[in-house]
Amino acid sequence: MAKTRQLAHWIGRVGPPLALMGVIFYLSAQPNLRTELGTIDLIGRKFVHMAEFGLLWLLWLRALGWSTRAAWAAGAIAVLYAISDEFHQSFIDGRQGAPRDVAIDVTGILLTALLYYRVLLPRRRQLRAA
Repeated sequence: MAKTRQLAHWIGRVGPPLALMGVIFYLSAQPNLRTELGTIDLIGRKFVHMAEFGLLWLLWLRALGWSTRAAWAAGAIAVLYAISDEFHQSFIDGRQGAPRDVAIDVTGILLTALLYYRVLLPRRRQLRAA
């Protein structure tokens, strides 16, 4: 029973970031995700990229334990996945891998980390102290 509980705990922690990575992989394998909205589509997709990689960092931070070391590890995982995502896209017809998209993904990671350390972490600490 203890092993089952440990496995469930591990899946509960690691499952969400792995699932998001699967969704990112699936979307990156699509030949064309563009709409006919021009600039709005382009900007919207870049914001989605920032949000999904920021969320990926946050999910890995949760999975790895909320520590400073976990934050760095989560960042490394998310950045490496952003690089691999662009590499993957370079093999998909109608898609291209672009270093600027990795920069956009990293921006999302950094903005999420900033939000976490400036807003969410202080609130977590207040709740623990109360």
